[in-house]
Amino acid sequence: MKRRLAWLAGAIVLWLGAVAAWIAVGPAVTGTERGKTAIVLGAAVIGERPSPVFAARLDHAATLYRVGRAERVLVTGGRSPEDKVSEAAAGRAYLQARGVPAAAILLEDRSRTTRQNLTNARRVLGQSARQPVLIVSDPLHMRRAMAMAASEGFAGQASSTPTTRYRSLATQVPFLAREVWFMHVFWLAGI
Repeated sequence: MKRRLAWLAGAIVLWLGAVAAWIAVGPAVTGTERGKTAIVLGAAVIGERPSPVFAARLDHAATLYRVGRAERVLVTGGRSPEDKVSEAAAGRAYLQARGVPAAAILLEDRSRTTRQNLTNARRVLGQSARQPVLIVSDPLHMRRAMAMAASEGFAGQASSTPTTRYRSLATQVPFLAREVWFMHVFWLAGI
């Protein structure tokens, strides 16, 4: 019995380690991906400004727009009770301040989760959701985001931020552990 329990515990540790490594490596990104729309997955705001994590995503989306790899940017994210504005509204203001014209920015301002970001983004895009899109998020978030985008029917390509606010082990390990957990939730429950 003890031997079976030890084997089971070892198998679980190996499985979780393999999933963590798979998430950490992330999907293949060439840096030449293109899409009609860059979908920026929401993240926290502080007051009326994007958090550093969200700002990194928005900076990347602005670059994708400027270099012609995306024709427009869809900013996602609702408003938490403690926030003055939605994540999407803060993202729009941030992008406009960096030269992305208002006509090239779409908003989805009702979601609170990655799944909702993508479900609602598909509704905002309507028929154009069938065209290639770039999914913009942090590298460690990208595996789950891409799995969810595929389940929503997007022809999505990963476009991870080239920089991340999760730089130290003290910030990377909890974020990675969270992603391992939520990847399993997605696999098992679809959310």
